[in-house]
Amino acid sequence: MSEKVQKIVEIADDELILGWRDSEWTGIAPSLEEDVAFSSIAQNEIGHARALYELAARELGTDADTLAFDRDPGEYLSAPLVEERRMDWAHTIARHFLYETADEIRLAALKDSDDAEVAGLAAKMDREEQYHRLHARMWRDRLQDEPRFVDALEELWPAAVAVLPEELRPQMSERLQLDLPSNSLLRGFERGSHSEELRPLLDEMTMVRRSVPGATW
Repeated sequence: MSEKVQKIVEIADDELILGWRDSEWTGIAPSLEEDVAFSSIAQNEIGHARALYELAARELGTDADTLAFDRDPGEYLSAPLVEERRMDWAHTIARHFLYETADEIRLAALKDSDDAEVAGLAAKMDREEQYHRLHARMWRDRLQDEPRFVDALEELWPAAVAVLPEELRPQMSERLQLDLPSNSLLRGFERGSHSEELRPLLDEMTMVRRSVPGATW
């Protein structure tokens, strides 16, 4: 897998897994408005994952569904931040805010890609992600003085930094005015590490696909 394709698959895996996690709030969010908001955000993230998988699949000689659903858990390149099952609301919003900040930074870098197709898709995703950022920042402003939210940000900060490649991490630190975590704090949050929640999630996500091997959907 080339470096370019690996980067695309990393983002696709993040978007797919987080989209699924966000969808878990459907029907149980604190308000009907948030039910609709998180359902919409989840749908967007999964749509972005699909577009990225299609781009990577052409390079790898496969198809998007195979790439998205037929790998072993250890082959996924998702960041541990996106894998945790539905957390309490403070942690969910902290993850939402931190992830959207990191995602904005990496999409900006992708928009400068020499590959016109990659740059074009990144620009399209970036436009659609504006709503996600507005939603995340609205909740950050609402909860910023809540001790539970402040604690959640502090707890998830190392995992959020690890979403980005090393060269982009200083931008995250500068934007949020938080110190970069030490290497010891990042241990366990880097790509290549996975939470215990990933395997049961993938089992759930692929249940229908595995029920009829070889079927097309």
